[in-house]
Amino acid sequence: MFEFDQYLGFLAFLTILTIGFWLMIFLLTFVVPYWLIGNIKELVKEKRDKKKAARNS
Repeated sequence: MFEFDQYLGFLAFLTILTIGFWLMIFLLTFVVPYWLIGNIKELVKEKRDKKKAARNS
């Protein structure tokens, strides 16, 4: 079966794999959409400000 060193290595591998999996889920469900929505809002705000400045001048 496993020796103790192999068992610790296997547990370390599973831990790193699990952390990576949940980090990827977090990034794809929260961080990336937050970043995209923020960028889109800023672009719309800039275009609106440009139109308003062109209309006022």
